[in-house]
Amino acid sequence: MGKIIAIANQKGGVGKTTSAINLSGCLGVLEYKTLIVDADPQANATSGVGLDPKHTRNIYECLINDINPEQLILETDNPNLDILPSHIDLVGAELEMINLPNREHKLKLALEKIKDKYDFIIIDCSPSLGLITVNALTAADSVIIPVQCEYFALEGLGKLLNTIKIVQGRLNPNLEIEGILLTMYDTRLRLANQVVEEVKMHFQELVFDTVIHRNTKLGEAPSFGETIIMHDAASKGSINYLNFTRELLQKNDMTSLSNEDKKLKIDEL
Repeated sequence: MGKIIAIANQKGGVGKTTSAINLSGCLGVLEYKTLIVDADPQANATSGVGLDPKHTRNIYECLINDINPEQLILETDNPNLDILPSHIDLVGAELEMINLPNREHKLKLALEKIKDKYDFIIIDCSPSLGLITVNALTAADSVIIPVQCEYFALEGLGKLLNTIKIVQGRLNPNLEIEGILLTMYDTRLRLANQVVEEVKMHFQELVFDTVIHRNTKLGEAPSFGETIIMHDAASKGSINYLNFTRELLQKNDMTSLSNEDKKLKIDEL
């Protein structure tokens, strides 16, 4: 049975979609059958893997019309990677769901129909704490929180953690925090190093060892409709996400690699 991981932070521009796409792509390359669920009306994960959100049936139909997601899932060019696309229509879904029974469980009920077909299901959440994000947290087994290595990194993180606690208490008692992923790290900036130290001091073992560096290839890969591992496997961004993926697998006891062996050394390339 697949593990469902939501990638969430109500702040925009922290690397949620980039992390969802590239974690999923790396899992696929490592031969884990993976599904991206694009739960963001901006549909950046959908376009980021080479699909046109305007011409695909999408997650809105699962949430509002109870369509089986198996009818909506599309393959990508990345090995072992499928996607449940999104669409701008999802903006209106929260209003339409307000009066529906079990409104917080709509996504959970949909994903239960396909969970056995995948090793991992990665949900790319929207930059908000609205009903769609609550649906994602209710459906998930765990949540990864991307945090940008900049001044306002911790702004609003307390609100997100409080939302997670509420979901744990009322909707999904089994929800765990998989970890905090530091993104957009620039080694040249003293401030970035201070943010890394502060986050690790506050959250300790919850912070992943892998840090995602700022990288030009990471920024350009979505314009080609490709994950970073398919776009440029030798780039620093690709190596960062491979290391992060292997760390995640190690954390879930899904690899026999040692802590040292699991990391590709950038300096050795």
